Amino acid sequence: MGDLEIRPAVVDDLPAIVALLADDPLGATRESPNDLTPYVKAFRRLADDPNQRPVVAVREGRVVGTLQLTIVPGLSRKGASRSIIEGVRVHADERGTGLGTRFIEWAIEESRREGCQLVQLTSDATRTDAHRFYERLGFTASHVGFKLQL
Repeated sequence: MGDLEIRPAVVDDLPAIVALLADDPLGATRESPNDLTPYVKAFRRLADDPNQRPVVAVREGRVVGTLQLTIVPGLSRKGASRSIIEGVRVHADERGTGLGTRFIEWAIEESRREGCQLVQLTSDATRTDAHRFYERLGFTASHVGFKLQL
């Protein structure tokens, strides 16, 4: 993986993060790379919450991936904590290089380090390639997810 660095995101990474979020058919309709104002506000909320980990993958000084890892304390499963992986994006130039695998493995290890007993994620029903990717990494499609748009 060469000089790949996985590190906490900083506010200066937001243009690259938002560009990654917008660079797919779903993100293109719901992200606004030309107006970073709501993202800065959201980033500040994340930065103030010790259970939130917005991270980036950087190669040769360029952000090439992003994800958000959330640690969720809980009562179920005998008081187990779990982590949620969200907003996973890899730059188009980096797909197929192993970066996605390395990134998810990092999130799993970070979850273990935090004492989590379960790692979960959701993936839009239309992302069949992503589903195969996550299954190859050991995730199982064990639940049906529901959302309510507010």
